[in-house]
Amino acid sequence: MTRSNGDGIDKAGTTAPGLIVAAPASGCGKTVVTLGLLRHLTGQGIATASFKVGPDYIDAAYHTAAGGRECINLDGWAMRPATLARLTAQLARNSALIVGEGVMGLFDGAPAPAAGREGEGDGSTADLAARTGWPVILVIDVKGQGASAAAVLRGFAGFRQGVTIAGVVFNRVASARHRKLLAGACQAAVPGVRVLGSLPHDEALSLASRHLGLVQAGENAGLDAFLDHAARTIARHIDVEALIDLARPARIAALAEDAPAPLLPPLGQRIAIATDVAFAFAYPAVIDGWRGVGAEVRPFSPLADEGPGEDADAVYLPGGYPELHAPRLAANGRFIAGLRRAAARGAAIYGECGGYMVLGTGIEDADGGRHEMAGLLALETSFASRKLHLGYRDVRLLGGGPLGAKDARFRGHEFHYASVISEGPGMSLFAATDATRRPLGETGLRAGTVMGSFIHLIDGGI
Repeated sequence: MTRSNGDGIDKAGTTAPGLIVAAPASGCGKTVVTLGLLRHLTGQGIATASFKVGPDYIDAAYHTAAGGRECINLDGWAMRPATLARLTAQLARNSALIVGEGVMGLFDGAPAPAAGREGEGDGSTADLAARTGWPVILVIDVKGQGASAAAVLRGFAGFRQGVTIAGVVFNRVASARHRKLLAGACQAAVPGVRVLGSLPHDEALSLASRHLGLVQAGENAGLDAFLDHAARTIARHIDVEALIDLARPARIAALAEDAPAPLLPPLGQRIAIATDVAFAFAYPAVIDGWRGVGAEVRPFSPLADEGPGEDADAVYLPGGYPELHAPRLAANGRFIAGLRRAAARGAAIYGECGGYMVLGTGIEDADGGRHEMAGLLALETSFASRKLHLGYRDVRLLGGGPLGAKDARFRGHEFHYASVISEGPGMSLFAATDATRRPLGETGLRAGTVMGSFIHLIDGGI
């Protein structure tokens, strides 16, 4: 296994082997296993790149903290095949090993692949494993379960042709006797799957959650101690060398492109990007794509009462948790005034989900208190009465502008609990459908150079 040469540069070439940590369902422990593995491997000097399957910002930030390298997302539904190929090759560059974390249960994805795009998948972890050839390490929560775990493993191992479950890790094991029973049953029922280890039940391996997932890595004061404990647990209870030996290079080959296209068109030449715990939901691959075509990216913190630079010709407000910081954002006059000045001088301003809400007139918090926002779009939202909005989205631009020409198509994801008190009047930004191509009508707003919607865009050019 290739290790760091001491100066931070790894001589691993571009064919690093990879694997995917997955599970039968959410909550089985795949995130903890992945984080502990990343921290352990990094501590051993192994140059390890990581990815998260699907549209998830929070787990990806934990990967970055655990492994010290920026985690990227791979999405088989929302990303073009060329995008997947390019990002897969990027992961292998200067790496000795690639470790990915699945999404939900192994076979859980979009309800049905939408027809009409070559190479399209359902966005599931299994879909990505089948495309890349990366083997799967299945994490099974065995609390209250004995030999039945072997039936689960056998069913998952044979469920889909082209998906290789190479190893299994048992989580929340009660005792040495329990561990022996599990290993014996699985080795007898599925001899081709390597039993890699068993993690004991340990409350110290739990992470706090809130309504959109885990509490963000940047808000977790005890994160380093947690990651170190997870790494020690992995080293003690899992055969890491055997796990590494199961990794395989991806079958996806990056397409030769002299100038790879960014996932989304750059909003301008000097793009101010809101970056703090209230606006943390930005995909690194999108930002890197803007840099790759020469755009200058300038972070600023609304929570620190910073506004976009006066020479910025574009402003990007990603999603996040503005509702948890609404009183502070409303009181930050330099931030609000800076947004309004940017709009007045004609800068392109684009907000997604939480960023969209901040561009609106006001946010009502969970206790019913209203907090005035930038007032650049006719949008009023509330968290006093929460409503879940969740799913993949296929959208079409209703008018030309910084995001592209009229009728340009994008794929993205929507996940929030905000209720819309009022949206409009004004020009809608997108026409949208869900993953099954069911029309969802028009969504988002646009007023001059200011625009936004609840949808997090992932890739374009569809």
